Amino acid sequence: MADERPATNSTDVDLEKGHSRPSSSQELKPKTEPESDSLHTNEKTLNNEPEQEPEHNTASQPVDDPNLVDWDGPDDPENPMNWPDRQKWLNIGLISLLTFVTPLGSSMFAPGIPAIMVQFGETSSITATFVVSVYILGFAFGPLIVAPVSEMWGRRPLYIWGNIFFVLFSVGTALSQNMDMMMAFRFLMGVAGSVPITIGSGSIADIMPVEMRGRAMSAWALGPLLGPCIGPVAGGYLIRETSWRWVYWLVCIVGGICIPPSFLYMKETYAPILIERKVLKLRKETGNNNLHSKLDSGQSVADKFKIAIVRPVKLLFLVPIVTSMALYVAIVYGILYLLITTFSFVYRDQYGFDEGTVGLTFLPAGIGMMIGVVVFGALSDMLVKRRMAAGGDLVPEIRLTPAVALPCATVLPVGLFIYGWTTEKQVHFIVPMLGVVIFSAGLMGVMMCIQNYLLDTFPRYAASVTAALAVLRSLAGALLPSPASRCTTPSASAGATASSASSPPP
Repeated sequence: MADERPATNSTDVDLEKGHSRPSSSQELKPKTEPESDSLHTNEKTLNNEPEQEPEHNTASQPVDDPNLVDWDGPDDPENPMNWPDRQKWLNIGLISLLTFVTPLGSSMFAPGIPAIMVQFGETSSITATFVVSVYILGFAFGPLIVAPVSEMWGRRPLYIWGNIFFVLFSVGTALSQNMDMMMAFRFLMGVAGSVPITIGSGSIADIMPVEMRGRAMSAWALGPLLGPCIGPVAGGYLIRETSWRWVYWLVCIVGGICIPPSFLYMKETYAPILIERKVLKLRKETGNNNLHSKLDSGQSVADKFKIAIVRPVKLLFLVPIVTSMALYVAIVYGILYLLITTFSFVYRDQYGFDEGTVGLTFLPAGIGMMIGVVVFGALSDMLVKRRMAAGGDLVPEIRLTPAVALPCATVLPVGLFIYGWTTEKQVHFIVPMLGVVIFSAGLMGVMMCIQNYLLDTFPRYAASVTAALAVLRSLAGALLPSPASRCTTPSASAGATASSASSPPP
């Protein structure tokens, strides 16, 4: 590259050879083309491809090979970056809906756990916790398969078939006759439900320019965080009036409703797949079998799969910035689930809430997340637009500006301390709820900063870097609530939560 500006503090890693080199985040320029992907030298090193320009914008570059197929210029309407806003937001809306539905199954049935334990003759508190956590374990293992498959065969088939299998596994859970059967189907629900959580960010990177990506990411990221908070509210009243099985029938119905619009209106967004389809069409029309995609690395399907399947793992363990951010997100996400686990017995035992009212105590977390989405998603895009208007270079580090990241990280322990200390002292219940609102708003801010930064840094492999985050995040969400099950008193639970406030900011 001709750009000789100093490298930033982050590093790139050749994920095929295992060595690191200076970061190329400075290569992100102010956009003059429809392509918004910011950092593309990482992409070469992820699969040993030769140097090339950003994947969606290559049509504007001189090409020597007459058989090379690319977009028909920077304004090609087939390029997802050039789709009408209506089509872009329709895709994002459907993806966000799926991302909201699948996490509902993780905790919606939580108020019915006592009845389930009695029905299946279980008494262990560890079993009661694990039946919730096993769903999140599915979220941890699913991305390791979903991400590479999406980067080989596209996003759309995975959304559709992932949702179909999610509905089928929900039926199996609703019909469970013992705890083992329930755990098995809940794990499979988590694996199938991980599809929109894993590749949603990739779809957004495919279609949204960098200055609009913050809002789109906010809409998508809200689902996996808001679902576990809203689910128990509806689940508590539904279980009280019917039975725990109806939680899964409801999830099945909602997931089933999403199938027709996904099949009819969702479009493929992944540029390599779209250009490959164009190649096949032109070969058929011209009879020239030498035509090939500019984004084709020339590797066999088997080689592509081998590289793609290990890419999330290499990103997680060989790229220090991904590793550190994944660890921080995992800690914060695990604390969220630890916090949620305490609501049922803290508000019941400390404040005398009944089963239905306890479900409402999950709402402050949802309110805080909504505040975080509205504020930090818009603020992130505003900072990018301001940098562009000033003629400055757009680097991914804009997403981590201290003016946004530090306040978000600071309010996390503040909110936790307010919740833990005030519940232990039995201060009026509105005060700990305000602490949860503060924590949840900061959580969304942290998630937005980190996810937008990594999305701008690894645009073509957004699904893989999201999978790297999802693996640790989901493992923490599955395992950290276990200590809460051993806190036999509300005071102990509150103390455990307050002690989590010592988590350092990134």
